[in-house]
Amino acid sequence: MNIRNILKVALRSLGRNKMRSFLTMLGIIIGVGAVIAMMAIGQGAQYNIEQQIATLGTNVLLIFPGSSNQGGVRGGMGSMTSLTADDLEAIKTQCPSVNVAAPVIRTGGQVVFGEQNWGTSIMGSNPEYFIIRSWPLALGQSFTEADVRGATKVCVLGQTVADNLFKGGNAVGSVIRIKKMPFRVVGVLSPKGQSAQGSDQDDIVIAPYTTVQKKLMGVTFLGTIMLSAVSDQAMTDAQAQITELLRVRHRIQPWEDADFTVRSQTEIASAAEATTQVLTILLASIASISLLVGGIGIMNIMLVSVTERTREIGIRMSIGARGRDILLQFLVEAVVLSMAGGLIGVLLGIGSSLLISNLAGWPTLVSTTSIGLAFLFSAAVGIFFGFYPARKAAQLNPIDALRYE
Repeated sequence: MNIRNILKVALRSLGRNKMRSFLTMLGIIIGVGAVIAMMAIGQGAQYNIEQQIATLGTNVLLIFPGSSNQGGVRGGMGSMTSLTADDLEAIKTQCPSVNVAAPVIRTGGQVVFGEQNWGTSIMGSNPEYFIIRSWPLALGQSFTEADVRGATKVCVLGQTVADNLFKGGNAVGSVIRIKKMPFRVVGVLSPKGQSAQGSDQDDIVIAPYTTVQKKLMGVTFLGTIMLSAVSDQAMTDAQAQITELLRVRHRIQPWEDADFTVRSQTEIASAAEATTQVLTILLASIASISLLVGGIGIMNIMLVSVTERTREIGIRMSIGARGRDILLQFLVEAVVLSMAGGLIGVLLGIGSSLLISNLAGWPTLVSTTSIGLAFLFSAAVGIFFGFYPARKAAQLNPIDALRYE
């Protein structure tokens, strides 16, 4: 028999018991649909995290102060006030792999305009911060280096703060009060969205760091330093240069722990991607159990089919059918069941992903790779679980099969 005849006979045989064939396919349908939906959720989460990390900027390095130690009580990372404006200037001038650098110092407070007020994060930095973060302004302009040197009371608003204080009006040129101190708004940032941690990046007011240090906080240290390397390839060199420079400046001996930590955007991204990859694999593995259950269902039904059609097998063998023809016949039936179920499961998985995205608001990403893998895996399940019943049918003795009632 040729393949076309074998396929025709397989479809006719499956068509005799439509309900049983559909129920057999149901395990594969649910399994493939679940695998695609779970992988779509995992890949969507991974893509979302990658996009959020990308909002940090290009080739970003972050320098955090170390942990304090007072009387044997150790604070967490960032509890030490070890970074200064002099460190920032030294990095700019003595680290050739660093493109631009910006200080970051944060506080919080109530921002007031007229009868409106809003509690928000207040950050001090310099004009290079907007370059590192790739954060353009929607209205107005940034403050300048002259504003930084003179500790001028000017600021740039995030979109969330501007919307809540000015209710859609133009904020540029207005005077707001931050901790009861007047600041002139010189610009409004374009929307940035949520951070990788889920916080609103637009809920912020940015002012010259010298102004925040002297007039809002009364400190001289920096919270962190954000830098951009000259290229992706230069990030490792920049990290090494910064580490060596700050150890010298802070008089840290080779055997002593550094009072700072340098982290790259790549490290942050790798950690986040590793987490989401584990999540994706876990979800797909759980969903794959349904495929195995579906495969067992196919084996069970094919064994029943072999028993029901024993006399038919005997007749076909007696008129010249070979064992491999019988083997191929039942194997094709198993593969048709699994692949038909896989095709319906692909449609179910895509539909489920879209439904989850619309109803739950979760990011989903259906890739052609996941569809192809799920479909091929369903075919493999049909071959694997269909082989034993097909082999059993092929090994029947024609005389015994003809006598079977």
